[in-house]
Amino acid sequence: MAKKVKKIKNLWADFKAFINRGNAFMLAVGVVIGGAFNAVVTSFVNMLLSIATWPVPGGLKGFITVLPALTPAQRGAAFDINGEIVNLQSFSMAEANQKVIEFAKAQNKTLTVDSEDFIQWKNSLLSLYDQHGTTFTSKGSAIIDWGGLLTAIISFLIVALVLFIVVKFVTIAQQKKAELEAKALEQYYEKFPEKRPAPVEPGAPQPTELDYLKRITELLEKQEVK
Repeated sequence: MAKKVKKIKNLWADFKAFINRGNAFMLAVGVVIGGAFNAVVTSFVNMLLSIATWPVPGGLKGFITVLPALTPAQRGAAFDINGEIVNLQSFSMAEANQKVIEFAKAQNKTLTVDSEDFIQWKNSLLSLYDQHGTTFTSKGSAIIDWGGLLTAIISFLIVALVLFIVVKFVTIAQQKKAELEAKALEQYYEKFPEKRPAPVEPGAPQPTELDYLKRITELLEKQEVK
């Protein structure tokens, strides 16, 4: 029992020593601050881009490219358009009510905007699609989200710029600190010259393998001469 208690105490001591290390603590602080800072930057970028794309219908969320349908799931629901059954991969928000009527008609249901079950049919249709701004795309569709990509790029550039500025200031502060410490140390040595450490004299260079081979060759030549 005493051994188990001792092991637990040792583990706790090791863990405490680990978390009290400067690097581990600073890393944890950096992760927390970085996460919070990323949220602020993302919100700031979204706000700026929303203002910049104010006239664009749907804003950045509608800035997408829908790739051609390759599978039945990507073709979308069936609609009765002028007596012809057509699968639509996407449609706009302005067309939504008309598409609900055509969607119901494709299933032999006559519907109008004023029908009691219009909302139910609309919810049923929209459940088959994802909304991107003012555009609805079938859930199986492959899209290129240019708005999300643009947001990520701008967020990255802002974070990189801020980190560069922070690192630059920290580097300058460290250099200034080192210069002040060196200046203070030099003033101390000028006041107390006896405290200045003696300069280290460079020692003789260590012989290399080539030097040993030359030495052996010289000794052999001397022996041959004798």
